[in-house]
Amino acid sequence: MQTNTETKKHVPVSQPVLGELESEYVNKALRDNAISGFYGEYLSKFENGFAEYCGCKYGVTTTSGTTALHLAMLSLSIGAGDEVLVSSLTNMATFFAVLYTGAKPIPVDIEKDTLNIDPKLIEEKITEQTKAILVVHLFGHPVDMDPVTEIARRHNLFLVEDCAQAHGAEYKGKKVGSFGDIGCFSFYANKILTTGEGGMIITNNSAYAEKAAVLKSLAFGVKNKFMHQDIGYNYRMTNLQAALGCAQLERIENIIDNKRKVAQFYSEKFADNPYLQLPVEKDYAKNVYWMYHVVLKGILKGKREIVMNHLTECRIETREGFIPYNMQNVFIEKGFVQFDECPAANDVAYSGFYLPSGPNLSGEDLEYVAENFLDVINSLTNSYT
Repeated sequence: MQTNTETKKHVPVSQPVLGELESEYVNKALRDNAISGFYGEYLSKFENGFAEYCGCKYGVTTTSGTTALHLAMLSLSIGAGDEVLVSSLTNMATFFAVLYTGAKPIPVDIEKDTLNIDPKLIEEKITEQTKAILVVHLFGHPVDMDPVTEIARRHNLFLVEDCAQAHGAEYKGKKVGSFGDIGCFSFYANKILTTGEGGMIITNNSAYAEKAAVLKSLAFGVKNKFMHQDIGYNYRMTNLQAALGCAQLERIENIIDNKRKVAQFYSEKFADNPYLQLPVEKDYAKNVYWMYHVVLKGILKGKREIVMNHLTECRIETREGFIPYNMQNVFIEKGFVQFDECPAANDVAYSGFYLPSGPNLSGEDLEYVAENFLDVINSLTNSYT
C-alpha cells in the first residue's frame, strides 16, 4: 500500500458554504446592534422561513440541536416515569435530551440498509409507560414514516423527529420534521444549513410552540418579567446566528444538490465492492446525504482504523460513526441498558465511518479521496485473499 505523495493535499471532512450574503446579513445585525436573542429582525424571519420550508406553521429557534430535542420533550410534558423509544444508532444527544427530563430512553434496533430505526421492532418495545417515539433521520436518509406514524397513532403516542442531519430530506415528497408532533434540527457548523451553533423545533401545534418559546427564554413572566411562569432555560439563539441562518436558507437547495452530487460520485466509484456497504436511497426517500457513511464488511470488518489512518496520512479527514446507546459504557454501568440489546446497531458500531462530504468539494478533491480510499481497500483485500 502506497500513499499518493505527489498530489497530497488536505481534504476536510466537511466545511460550511459561506459567502457575501452571510456577511451582508450578519453585518446588518451588527450595525443595528441586534446581537442578542431578544431583539432583531432575523430571529422571526429565520423561524418563519425555515418552518415554512419544512412544511410547518411554527418555528422556535434554540441554542443547539440538543436543546431543541430537550425543549421538544418538555413541550410534550415528558418526564419521570415515562419511556421514550429511540433509535439506538445516533448521536448521544438524542438520548441525553430524554434523560434530561428524567424519562427513560428505550433503544430500538436499526434497519441494516438505511441504519434508521426499524419500524418492525417498535411495537414490541411499547409498554404502559411509553409516551413517545423519537425517530432519527440518520445521515440524511428519512425514516420509513408511514408505519411509525401508524404505530404512534394507534397507541396514542407522541412522535418526535430528530432531523439534525436531514435538512430538506423528503419522505414520499414531504419534508422530514413535518410528520410528527415536533421536528428538531441542529444548525451546527457541519450541518447542511448552519448558524455555527444553534437549532430549531418546528411544529403545527401552536400550544407546543408557545410552551417551547416560553421555556427557552427562562420562562419570563408576561406582566412582570421576573415573575417566572415555570422552570425556564436559557436556550435562545442570537439574532447574529439567525442572520446567518437566513442567508443559508436562501442557498439550501444548492447545498443539497451538491451534497447529492458528492454522494453520486462516490457511489459510482465504489459500486459493486463486496466489502463496502454504501448509503442507500429507498424508493420513498430523498436522501440529502449529510455525510457519506460507509460500513466495512466481510474481511474488512474490524479494519476501520487501518483504513482511516491511511487516509489521514494522505491528509484526508474522516470521522468514526456513532456508537449505539446500548454499547455506551456509562449507561451499561448505570444499569440503563444491556450491551447486546440492538445487534444490528452493534454490527455497524466499529465498522462505519464517513468520508469527506462537504458540498464545496471539487472534482479534484473527490478523485483524490476515491483514489486513496480504493488504494487502501484494494491493498487490504488483496492481502487477505
